[in-house]
Amino acid sequence: MLRTTRYTLLFISWVVVITILSLFSFPSIDLDPGSFTIPYADKITHFIFYLVFGFVGCMSLRERTMGNLGLIKTIRIVLVLAILYGILMEVLQYTLTTDRMAELGDVLANTLGAFAGIGLIRWIFSKKNPLKWKF
Repeated sequence: MLRTTRYTLLFISWVVVITILSLFSFPSIDLDPGSFTIPYADKITHFIFYLVFGFVGCMSLRERTMGNLGLIKTIRIVLVLAILYGILMEVLQYTLTTDRMAELGDVLANTLGAFAGIGLIRWIFSKKNPLKWKF
């Protein structure tokens, strides 16, 4: 059973992680980088979070439908879901939190990350690779 639900469990876990990290602050954790700073580290983090969201979301939907939904339809569903979820997180940051800010740049980074995750799925299941979408 675990083998047939591993991507679904991973996807649900990943969404929970994104939600927690997007809406909660951790004031007891000191994240002072000192003199070492990475430009746009926040945007890179958003990009990676939603790249994984897009990739694992597609694999989860493939797993749930046994590949019968089709690659293109799955990609469209997950892409819309990722973009809407990213926007929802930013709206919730703006309305529910006092120390988090909603930024249009974060929505853009989320969207680009989702497209990258989808692109990775398309590449993995392309005709040049041996993996097949259907089980």
